[in-house]
Amino acid sequence: MEVLIAIVLVVVVAAFVSVPLRRARSADGPDPVETELDDLESRKQAKYREIRDTELDHAAGKIGDADFARQDAELRAEAVEILKRIDELSKGKAAQPAPEPPDAPPAPPADPSP
Repeated sequence: MEVLIAIVLVVVVAAFVSVPLRRARSADGPDPVETELDDLESRKQAKYREIRDTELDHAAGKIGDADFARQDAELRAEAVEILKRIDELSKGKAAQPAPEPPDAPPAPPADPSP
């Protein structure tokens, strides 16, 4: 009985782990907009860390007021540019109609009767 439970458990885990491998990929490959959005999100998080680190360095006295003001302004301007690009891509992606899945049945014809 224990062997049967172990076999079932291994099969369930193997099925769960192999889902990404079995998932059908689109013929076009990865969506370039999604790829760029992912990259921009990573850059945004890194920029936030830089801003936070600069603020901590200033609070600890490692950076003077003038240097902090200059660095802070530069980092925040870069972060704003990243956020603007994310917003542009997100709006463009939202405006595009979602593609139909390849296995979707055709849409029924419109009923011409009033």
